[in-house]
Amino acid sequence: MEAIASAERGTAAAAPVRIDAVGKVFVITGPSGVGKGTLIRALRERVPGLELSVSATTRAPRAGEEDGRDYHFLSREEFERSAGANEFLEHATYSGHRYGTLRSELERRLAAGGSVVLEIEVQGARQIRAATPEAVLVFIAPPDPASLRDRLEGRGTDSREAISERLRTAELELAAQEEFQHVVVNDQVERAAAALERIVRAELDQLDP
Repeated sequence: MEAIASAERGTAAAAPVRIDAVGKVFVITGPSGVGKGTLIRALRERVPGLELSVSATTRAPRAGEEDGRDYHFLSREEFERSAGANEFLEHATYSGHRYGTLRSELERRLAAGGSVVLEIEVQGARQIRAATPEAVLVFIAPPDPASLRDRLEGRGTDSREAISERLRTAELELAAQEEFQHVVVNDQVERAAAALERIVRAELDQLDP
């Protein structure tokens, strides 16, 4: 594991799959509130051409979110029907809602020969690692556990009960960070984004003949 210090899901079975493509699959994982989305946006600005795989979820859209851009918003019935048809590369329950990565979404974005970034929680990342061993997994860690509460409360999208549940899950997720290839500590966005960029560019350089 490479450790770089820069200043909700449940369990689901995923059928083994190997994605043969010119590009790479980058999985960005870590506890809720750690800043995965912010770092991915910064990464895509720094490394043009990275595609973002949009996850599916049964939770309701938050203010400003759009179907197909932020998530594929599905009813629970639609989600379970897709899960039963083996249409997910990984799927699980997190904080009372269903989340998953549609195979068709990932394959469509890889088809052009580029590389794809996935933002998923830790148990989903484990499923991706098992089903797609060539994927590059990066764990985003907070500088300290207390900062997660500050970030979750600061974004104002969850109830106090939901925040408490996410923090309980985060304790288990933080204990699992050594399972992953790379760890980036998000104590300052610019430094963390630079560390993430170095990992991605190093992996992409391996694709060059």
